[in-house]
Amino acid sequence: MCFFRKKRKPKQVEFPQTWKELLDTHLPFYRSLDEDEKKQFEERVLRFLNTTKITGVKTTVEEEDRVLIGASAIVPIFAFPAWEYHNLQEVLLYPKHFDENHTIGSKSKAILGMVGYGYMEGKMILSKYSLWHGFKNSTDKQNTAIHEFVHLLDKADGKIDGILGTIHERDMALPWITLMEEKIKEIRENKSDIRDYGGTNHEEFLAVSSEYFFERPKLLEKKHPVLYEYMEMMFGQELADQKLVKKAKPTQHWDPCPCESGKKFRNCCNLE
Repeated sequence: MCFFRKKRKPKQVEFPQTWKELLDTHLPFYRSLDEDEKKQFEERVLRFLNTTKITGVKTTVEEEDRVLIGASAIVPIFAFPAWEYHNLQEVLLYPKHFDENHTIGSKSKAILGMVGYGYMEGKMILSKYSLWHGFKNSTDKQNTAIHEFVHLLDKADGKIDGILGTIHERDMALPWITLMEEKIKEIRENKSDIRDYGGTNHEEFLAVSSEYFFERPKLLEKKHPVLYEYMEMMFGQELADQKLVKKAKPTQHWDPCPCESGKKFRNCCNLE
């Protein structure tokens, strides 16, 4: 009797020029790095892609999808060379939004990303549409992939509570919780430009604020200076001082909102 073992995909050892061009076009964070930092970023993206399976569900995973997922993983942890996602084995890429039962294109609920629990432990689900939207829209302060990777960092100590290890290390948990409560109250009272979903609970506030920090750091520093300082502390990055300018054309007010809500952009995610 013969047994056939599935041939493993060889590890990627070089970061192709086409990947660099993709990041240069869609990721201001990458463009803001100097040459040595870009090399480090590329090496870490390669390591992530060589150790994390990315599987398409009713969609094809293109090379560009893999690169953007890998880049999304490294952006929040770039300042910490030893950090890796030991609690992640596979990323499932769906073509668009889904619901709690993993019904793709559900009309009852539109989930854009999710960190798995229970039988889905060690897995992350991302919407392909939202993945690309996070790198193309320059005004909405949203990036679904970064949002979910921040959840994974939050989960690293065994629980998702909106408090990263870097906050615990500095004994800043209590003032951070106080700040989160203040900001969540502002969101719920419609007195904040932070996305409404950030008012759900502590863990979502952390993830939504992190999107804001990595997408629009200068604006965050201007409108929420104390929150910005905490973000700098948590991620070890002073982004407001970097030239994070997107090349992509922004979504216009009259365009359909990329979050697939069915509303016009001006009436949905355009909170400024």
